[in-house]
Amino acid sequence: MILRLALGSLVARVVTVGMTVLAIAMSVALFLGVEKVRTGAKDSFADTISGTDLIVGARSGSVQLLLYSVFRIGNATNNVTWQSYEEIAARPEVDWIVPISLGDSHRQFRVMGTTAAFFDRYKYRDRRSLAMQDGVVMDDLFDAVIGSDVAATLGYSVGDPIVVAHGIASFVEHKDQPFRIAGVLEKTGTPVDRTVIVSMEAIEAIHVDWRNGARTPGEPTPVERIRQMDLTPKAVTAALVGVKSPLQTFALQRAINDYGQEPLLAVLPGVALQELWSIVGVAETALLAVSAMVVITALIGLMATIFSSLNERRREMAILRAMGARPRTILSLLVCEAVLTATAGAALGLALLYGGLIIAQPMVDSAFGLWLPIEAPSTRDIGMLASVVAAGAIVSLLPAIRAYRLSLADGMMVRQ
Repeated sequence: MILRLALGSLVARVVTVGMTVLAIAMSVALFLGVEKVRTGAKDSFADTISGTDLIVGARSGSVQLLLYSVFRIGNATNNVTWQSYEEIAARPEVDWIVPISLGDSHRQFRVMGTTAAFFDRYKYRDRRSLAMQDGVVMDDLFDAVIGSDVAATLGYSVGDPIVVAHGIASFVEHKDQPFRIAGVLEKTGTPVDRTVIVSMEAIEAIHVDWRNGARTPGEPTPVERIRQMDLTPKAVTAALVGVKSPLQTFALQRAINDYGQEPLLAVLPGVALQELWSIVGVAETALLAVSAMVVITALIGLMATIFSSLNERRREMAILRAMGARPRTILSLLVCEAVLTATAGAALGLALLYGGLIIAQPMVDSAFGLWLPIEAPSTRDIGMLASVVAAGAIVSLLPAIRAYRLSLADGMMVRQ
């Protein structure tokens, strides 16, 4: 009886109710969308580097090591000697190791020296491998592979020349040893997109005529002669390490941290990423708070809609009372209407969310490298939808109680 009356009343006021349902739906879709983006961003952040057991560098802090080795932010306090690198690589626990050399740049993009193994060993987003959008991995001394953001920002393509600058904010360029772009990587949503990748030998080659951070006086060494030199690196900035067995990870980490030849630090990428997220993830709380306020605003709008309709419906309520409806029936009717409205809004908001995800997912992934999974609503999502419906019932209580207290005579009185 109450449900039928409530449905009939809502249908009679379809335009007003429809706008309220739409407002609740938009706010619910926004709230759940922010939650999806938040969890997607957190997962993408945690998957910036995947499949690497340890990151090794000079002793500093775990977050600092992660920032400069993975995110290309900041600089290392010191380098790791090549001898130490080789000794670590020779340890029986090590399955593979990839060196990283940083320090130079190209038009504000970091230049990273490494080996061809980097393209096989570096994984992201649940062990996805790097893929070439165009071209191939460098096979010449002065070949370079660039990330998608570098290519898009600077308009580069395969075959274009590129000149590396000495240091991060230096105006001194290695013009005597220009590189050629051999390949462009597909977008990953990781710092690789903003990186120019060259070989370790190339890093040594462009610094043949440099000593203590400055170019030595005299004529530059010809490129033909440089190609014939022994370009074995003298040091590396950091190294990515994979172990043969996960059980050996902590033992290897302890051995590297206690390394006697020089002060080194080995960190677990996952642990360091969580530590970093605890610092930079404060914004997610503010984002959730803002979206929650949008939902609250929509619910207040629902209450205002019920209040505004009371004057128009006083005679309706009075007639119901005259027909024998008890005061609690009036209260139940208004609460039921609010629950139905909030339920419709929550359901429509969920539909809008998944419709938006289907459309936006490939575009967001392509543009930002942010993966938003389309999954069944989680327990958290269902709890949030139930909270919206419950909140709709709660906010309707105040106007419902007011209607409950309206007298029969007041409702039947004809106003001039």
